[in-house]
Amino acid sequence: MEAELKKHKSNAFVEILDTTLRDGEQTPGVAFTPEEKLQIAKALVLRAKVDRLEIGSARVSEGERLGVRNILVWAEKHNILDRMEILGFIDGGKSAQWVRDAGGKVINLLAKGSEKHCRIQLRSTPEAHYAKVAKEINLAHSLGLTVNVYLEDWSNGSRDDFGYVYSFIKTIKDLPVARIMLPDTLGVLAPDEVTRYLEWIFAAFPDLKVDFHGHNDYGMVTANSIAAVKAGVSGIHTTINGLGERTGNQPLPELSVAIHDMTDRKIRVAEKQLFYVSSMVQTLSGKRCSWNTPVVGSDVFTQTCGVHADGDKKGDLYANKLLPERFSRNRVYALGKLSGKASLEKNLEEAGIELDDEQRKRVLAEIVRLGDKKKQVTAADLPFVIANILNQPISGKVEIIDYQIETRYGVTPHAMVAVKYENELIHGSANGDGGYDAFVKALRKALKGIGKTFPKLSDYEVRIPPGGKTDALVETRITWEHTGERPLITIGVDSDQLAAAIQATEKMLNLVLG
Repeated sequence: MEAELKKHKSNAFVEILDTTLRDGEQTPGVAFTPEEKLQIAKALVLRAKVDRLEIGSARVSEGERLGVRNILVWAEKHNILDRMEILGFIDGGKSAQWVRDAGGKVINLLAKGSEKHCRIQLRSTPEAHYAKVAKEINLAHSLGLTVNVYLEDWSNGSRDDFGYVYSFIKTIKDLPVARIMLPDTLGVLAPDEVTRYLEWIFAAFPDLKVDFHGHNDYGMVTANSIAAVKAGVSGIHTTINGLGERTGNQPLPELSVAIHDMTDRKIRVAEKQLFYVSSMVQTLSGKRCSWNTPVVGSDVFTQTCGVHADGDKKGDLYANKLLPERFSRNRVYALGKLSGKASLEKNLEEAGIELDDEQRKRVLAEIVRLGDKKKQVTAADLPFVIANILNQPISGKVEIIDYQIETRYGVTPHAMVAVKYENELIHGSANGDGGYDAFVKALRKALKGIGKTFPKLSDYEVRIPPGGKTDALVETRITWEHTGERPLITIGVDSDQLAAAIQATEKMLNLVLG
């Protein structure tokens, strides 16, 4: 037994099957269009280098069929059809025929991995269910499909009666099954249980190729996936940003770094692309990651405490293996009431601003004062804080001196803008999909007339305090893609949301064009 377990654990590479396009779509409120599915599939395979994708479910809807078909056509052109997998059901061959007709080559059959599910949901005996699954496997194989089998609720099945799981696997192990997929469907396992149940399986079936599919109900999913990796599974299932029902599935980014840094096994995932793919899926799904989500959260590479900034300056004392450059990101030193001299110096250095000791002292005092008032100070705000404290105008200042934005039901929004740039007055007008979009397009036209452009907007976030007052101050935070540099973030505050956005835009123009 010990020799067989070592055999599994010695397999160098762990395959990643990403199921964002199937299980991830079970997230409440998430439904990808066929075009979005194809865009995500391309990013996962071509950029993130994921091994396999579960791209949808058989017999769900016409939209699902179209989305699956689009991906399969693309995959066939790239000779990777065998890496595209589709969930199917025990339905007398209907799912298998659907997959074949769509152009698929791999079906993941959903069977019952616990006796409780078998008897209560299917109202079947285990023996009858095993036989039905065996027939389904042979039907799918006869249609030329590669067959994998999910043992749904395997976690509870193993915990309640491992004999059921053992008998099921024994029934189908010699049939044309490529992989057995073991889901912790309700996210109930702890790592020691994952290890124990997998050791039982590998002791009984040493040549079995196994995937682990974890859910995060107890917040244990990455620990459980790592336990499965160390036990010797061939593959782990993930989603981007942990999308999935309830608390979601195994997030790909944190699994990737945990395997690389905490085990002796490898995966082929391109870590530098994880933030890009995460951002894409956030945009298309409408589900934002928490600010502190490992690897891809907005603030995970931000140091707030001045002591930490000082330690980093003197010797990277507050850095670990998760360096931002590893993921094509940058370290940020926040400015606020906890800032110290080192935090300010890091930001001044980044901005290329030189101040004497007395000026630094006054600027730092103002940053702390603003932080006490719960006002956020970004790196982009720093030149404005300095100008205010030192009573000096920012050179090359851009001023939006007038604008008019018209929106009316059933009519395309229209904007006109007047901008003063280096004492030259320029104008622009344009239509847009909304008031701010029209304003930006009018602004772009005005600047184009003098040969100036500005960065692409990559994120737009509005923060409104609770209480429901319509005249409350609104904070609009805009992230811009600044070519060749880290993203630029500017903030505007006003009781009018649109005016706040225009403030943030004017700040950006002063920094980029000033």
